[in-house]
Amino acid sequence: MNERIKELAEQIVGLSRLHSGEVALMGNTQVEKFAELIIKECVKFCVHESNDDEHDEYDMGMWVKAESIKAAIVEHFGVK
Repeated sequence: MNERIKELAEQIVGLSRLHSGEVALMGNTQVEKFAELIIKECVKFCVHESNDDEHDEYDMGMWVKAESIKAAIVEHFGVK
């Protein structure tokens, strides 16, 4: 199992211990929380960073697109 997924799974309160890299059975609340953590982790990657100190129209366009993708993901999955 991916190390970051393990870390996220371990953040869930009441999650059964991880056995040999596999997540033990979880209840609906834990599954929902786990999915929410993964979605939030993905949203962190929707960022445009300029390669220089000047922000031109391209940078603004990329920033707006990154923000709209983040908003769409959050809205689609209903994550706050």
